[in-house]
Amino acid sequence: MTTALTRDAGVEVPLICGAMYPCSNPELVAAVSSAGGLGIVQPVSLTFVHGHGFREGLRYIRSLTDRPIGMNALIESSSRTYHERMVAWLDIALEEGIRFFVTSLGKPRWVVDRVESVGGVVYHDVTERKWAQKAVDSGVHGLIAVNRRAGGHAGERGQVELLEELVDLGLPVVCAGGIGNGTGFAQALDQGYAGVQMGTRFIATTECTASRPYKQAIVEADEDDIVLTERLTGVPVAVIETDYVRRLGTKAGPFARWMLRGRKRKHWMRTFYTLRSAWQLKRASMDTAGSTEYWQAGKSVDDVHAVVPAADVVNDCRRAWTSANAPSRTE
Repeated sequence: MTTALTRDAGVEVPLICGAMYPCSNPELVAAVSSAGGLGIVQPVSLTFVHGHGFREGLRYIRSLTDRPIGMNALIESSSRTYHERMVAWLDIALEEGIRFFVTSLGKPRWVVDRVESVGGVVYHDVTERKWAQKAVDSGVHGLIAVNRRAGGHAGERGQVELLEELVDLGLPVVCAGGIGNGTGFAQALDQGYAGVQMGTRFIATTECTASRPYKQAIVEADEDDIVLTERLTGVPVAVIETDYVRRLGTKAGPFARWMLRGRKRKHWMRTFYTLRSAWQLKRASMDTAGSTEYWQAGKSVDDVHAVVPAADVVNDCRRAWTSANAPSRTE
């Protein structure tokens, strides 16, 4: 059985381990790919959190698996320095043989041009049709539909609603948000998605280097424990509601809101938010004492009941997909 995603990515199971800051450690990326899915490298996590030079980190992952891996490129251009760094990372990834890329934020035309020149593929994160149309106009090869049950920067549309909004654009669409087991995976494919992207489920795996308290919080949470906070980036981000989050509050302060409303001011405010949230999330995810309970997660926590190897997650999806598509037998 194949889908557009398995063909484009060269994988056995149309399942992506979404790029996560700060949780996309090399061992997790490699484990998902080795099991037949697609691990995605998050460059800032690889270099800033896990301490690898970018090329060195890619080669380390290659020493753990010979299966395809992908790379995430955040292409927002508010920082010239960041853009130049992302261009360099992309070129290194291409030199090291990566051919599947997930882009987000902004117009991905420059990524598409570079990747297509060597026969690669680009899928773009979208939350609604207007952003999908811009991605289509930029020449992307597929869409990752981020719905309202996702972790991180969730969208506003439901899983079925968002697919219906995008399906006539003529590109493969991957479901991102709210799925944490094989049953939900198979249902998404039955609805017409070309694949599924999971993030939260893969944090609660043995290969992920996130702290034990973070993983346990995911296991113990249900979907009602997921709230949106503006305190990380200035726009709503899905996190687990903890005592720490309740004390901090979930709304941006008056000064931050004023800064974000200004066309020039918002660049400085977003830069400040980015630097602060990077430090906060890194500290919280690695804090083995669990004293900083600032943990990103989506509503798929409802499906997560234990910390398991990443291969178990991939194989659960493989079994559910195979079972759903097995020919019926009669006596």
